[in-house]
Amino acid sequence: MLRQYVIGNWKMHGSVGQIRSVVRELLRAGLGTNVALCVPYPYIALTKSLLMEAESALQLGAQDVCEYHIGAYTGEVSAAMLADVGCEMVIVGHSERRRYFGESSETAARKVRAALDGGLFPVYCVGETLEQRQSGIARDIIAEELQVLAGVPTSLYAVAYEPSWAVGTGVVATPEQIAEMHAFIKGTLDARTRVLYGGSVKGDNAGQVLAVDGVDGVLVGGAALSAAEFLDICREAR
Repeated sequence: MLRQYVIGNWKMHGSVGQIRSVVRELLRAGLGTNVALCVPYPYIALTKSLLMEAESALQLGAQDVCEYHIGAYTGEVSAAMLADVGCEMVIVGHSERRRYFGESSETAARKVRAALDGGLFPVYCVGETLEQRQSGIARDIIAEELQVLAGVPTSLYAVAYEPSWAVGTGVVATPEQIAEMHAFIKGTLDARTRVLYGGSVKGDNAGQVLAVDGVDGVLVGGAALSAAEFLDICREAR
């Protein structure tokens, strides 16, 4: 049975001091390759150095990547650059990128391809809004977003189901809602597709989420900023 992923997304939080404090606490727990941290760009090199010093198996990721490989794209960071400083994975298509920065599935498709070309493991996010769910079109939205992965070998990526109405709101989808959508995603792509759940996952609900059939891990937001709470989540993972 495959181990479940636990991926911490720090979003735009943190400082040098917090990185040092949290990562060192995580290192003492001896976490394995199924656990990853996606930290802001300025802290990637520092985090990698801490992991290397401890010879840790914990993986390192970024929260976004440029769709272009190289060139005059001021402010952007390429997949090759991320790999060069030690990243192994990258989050693509997060609901906050779509909502606040106008990213489309077409843009996400180019970013997935760029990540793969750069040797990174993309964690591709999909999810519906509350209005879309209430209108009965959640599956249609997810199916459209999943077209990004058409033709990509299942072993090269993971999908994170993050209903936007549950991201940062404190609301967690019910086990039935999670199981239904994870089954739909696997049925649309491939039964072997690794599908993670994200959306207000915390220490006190992670066990329930991770026990749902078809959940291959969790993408953790705010709770990843606390070493104690993140470790609680990691202990619940298979």
